[in-house]
Amino acid sequence: MAQSKIPNPLARRHLIEKEFDAASALAVAEAYLADARKVEALDFLAKAGATDRLTALQEEAVAEGDAFLFQAVARHLDEAPPAEGWHRLADAADAAGKELYAATARRQAGRVTE
Repeated sequence: MAQSKIPNPLARRHLIEKEFDAASALAVAEAYLADARKVEALDFLAKAGATDRLTALQEEAVAEGDAFLFQAVARHLDEAPPAEGWHRLADAADAAGKELYAATARRQAGRVTE
């Protein structure tokens, strides 16, 4: 069996706390993304300053109707998602049968416009 490039949980925690160059952080993020572990890649994308990749992940979250990922990316971008993004996410979540995420997105959209 091939050895994974993804660090074990303890090593991951140490890497998150460690200062290292953007290229190394991006390499770790890419390893997580290659294994479809998007949420775990977020800290490393942020360390790498890969705002474009974070924004792309946020758009993927909208398309997939994934409210958890959408909100997690927003935290790493340090910006509140607009109501329009929440509405689009709610529609995608409805289409995918993700009722809880759709309800969460609608609730969050209501908070943005209040």
